[in-house]
Amino acid sequence: MPDIVNTHQAEAWNGYEGGHWADNQTRYDAVNSGFNDMLLTAAGIGPQDRVLDVGCGNGQVTRLAARRAAHATGLDLSGPMLARARASAVAEDVDNVAFEQGDAQVFPLPPHTFDVALSRFGIMFFADPVAAFGNIRSALRPGGRLAFLSMRDLGQLAHVFAPVFATSGAGRPPTGSGPLSLSDPDVIDRVLTAAGFTDVKAEAVETEGVWGRDVADATEFIMGWGPVRFALRDASLSTEDQIRESVAHALTPYADADAVRLRGTARLVTATA
Repeated sequence: MPDIVNTHQAEAWNGYEGGHWADNQTRYDAVNSGFNDMLLTAAGIGPQDRVLDVGCGNGQVTRLAARRAAHATGLDLSGPMLARARASAVAEDVDNVAFEQGDAQVFPLPPHTFDVALSRFGIMFFADPVAAFGNIRSALRPGGRLAFLSMRDLGQLAHVFAPVFATSGAGRPPTGSGPLSLSDPDVIDRVLTAAGFTDVKAEAVETEGVWGRDVADATEFIMGWGPVRFALRDASLSTEDQIRESVAHALTPYADADAVRLRGTARLVTATA
């Protein structure tokens, strides 16, 4: 893998975090796939386009983009998730895709090669977002399009995470280089403008995601999620059991006959290279 600057994220996504996402591919897709159509529509992908999917993870969006495009390339830090992405492309007979492992901030993307760059929640953790988006812009042809989703807030997940935050003392997730780093439209505009993009627009969007087939299933999935494991790393077994019970209680209002559904919020951002 070429040089990386975001070493903390590389360790996480090639360790427990990446392994959990790879092992639970269909579950994470069920959480996030409600955003797929709005992202792909905003990207305006045509049959002659070459697409770059940044932070592609297990590659669902890359494969969906490839079905609309001439070719799609997925870029991600995570070896375990890229292995899933490649296997899924083979299983789905999507052959106009390629997957690369690397840090988008410094990865040697071929200049002026792509017509569209997109991302579904894969662009919030850059150590230097201006440098990263500048690198992405240089890979786009003049007039190329950028479309991505970033978290706006925790949505209904905030209610579920409340007992975890209370135990860990973490409170609200950080906005500096964390999941909410691109939640503010003014910050988005400032970062993308500094990186050389124009026509920056950030729209508030939301949709439901499926977190499990019932409360018990969703609770175990959430308790195994990387940020939760990190927050509870020093908790005793009895404390963890109390948190599990509190999470289950928080999830109960969101359960219906066949699933637990939480409403997620995002910024749908578009810009021009």
